[in-house]
Amino acid sequence: MIAVIGIGANLGDARANVLDALARLDAQPGCRLVAGSSLWRTAPIDSSGDDYINAVALLDTELDAHALLAMLQAIETAHGRERPYRNAPRTLDLDLLLYGDEVIHTPALSVPHPRMHERAFVLAPLLEVAPSAVIPGQGHAADYLPAVADQAIVRLDR
Repeated sequence: MIAVIGIGANLGDARANVLDALARLDAQPGCRLVAGSSLWRTAPIDSSGDDYINAVALLDTELDAHALLAMLQAIETAHGRERPYRNAPRTLDLDLLLYGDEVIHTPALSVPHPRMHERAFVLAPLLEVAPSAVIPGQGHAADYLPAVADQAIVRLDR
């Protein structure tokens, strides 16, 4: 199964945390990193603190969606992720954006991620590594770029 993982950080060494997350994803049993986007700098949306460093990973995984979510949360915890309040600044945030073409709605997990089509920090890196990406129930990810054109985003060198 190909899963799409959104990666972001704005506390500590955010760039190093995002790069480490890409490496950790590739090192997980039953997982192989297919592609990692460039790093992108964005201002916080519905949050506070420093700018975020973001990326998207395409992950070939044998894990089911809930096991993958648990693995992502374990990587966040290893990076000192705390959740003092909704949308708090973070050392590392890993979101399961897409899990193949599946639509999943459980108390613990919503896939596709419900706001991914509203976020330049998701769409730009996603389209870099998967230009023809489709969001189940929404359509082609590229169709949503014009709606997020007002969100400042800058592609960075790794």
